[in-house]
Amino acid sequence: MEEKIRCKWCVGIDIYEKYHDEEWGVPVYEDQKLFEFLILETFQAGLSWITILKKRENFKLAFDDFDYKKVALYTEDKIQELLQDAGIIRNKLKVRAAVSNAAAFMKIQEEFGSFSKYIWQFTDGKPIQNNRQSLQEVPATTPLSDVISKDLKKRGFKFVGSTVIYAHMQATGMVDDHVADCWKSK
Repeated sequence: MEEKIRCKWCVGIDIYEKYHDEEWGVPVYEDQKLFEFLILETFQAGLSWITILKKRENFKLAFDDFDYKKVALYTEDKIQELLQDAGIIRNKLKVRAAVSNAAAFMKIQEEFGSFSKYIWQFTDGKPIQNNRQSLQEVPATTPLSDVISKDLKKRGFKFVGSTVIYAHMQATGMVDDHVADCWKSK
C-alpha cells in the first residue's frame, strides 16, 4: 500500500494525520462547526494544536457540543465549573472569552443572517488556494487575517488575534495551505 504524502507538520502523529486528512483546509459553512473551531482556536492560543486535538472531545462535552446559544447563557456557576474541569484548558480569560464570544457570534448572526455569511464574505465565499511549495511559505498571519481579527475585536470578540484567525481560516478551509506535494493539494 502506497503511503500518502502529507504536509510535514502532521506526519507521524496519528491524531494530526487524521485531522490533516479529514478536516484541515476543508471548507466549513455551518455556523455550529465554525463556532467549534473558534472556541478551539481561542484555547489553542499560546499552546500547540495537538494539545487541543487531544482534548477536543472534552471541550465538546464541557461546552455543550459547541452550542453557542447555550454557551452564551453560561452563568458564573457554569464558568467556575469549567475552571475546575481538568479535561479542558482551564484558563480563566479563555473560558470567559468563549462565553462572551458566543454572545458576539449570535449578534453577527442577527446582522448577517449567519456567522458563515459574515466570515466567508472576506473571501467572496470561496476558499483561497495558496499553492504553497513548502511549509516555510505558510505564514502565521496575513493582511486578510489582520482585517478579520480587527473586525471581530470591534464586534466584541476576545482572543481573536491575527494568528488565531489565520489558524481558524486554515481549519475551516477559508484558505488552503496544503503544500504542493501533499496528496490533499492534488
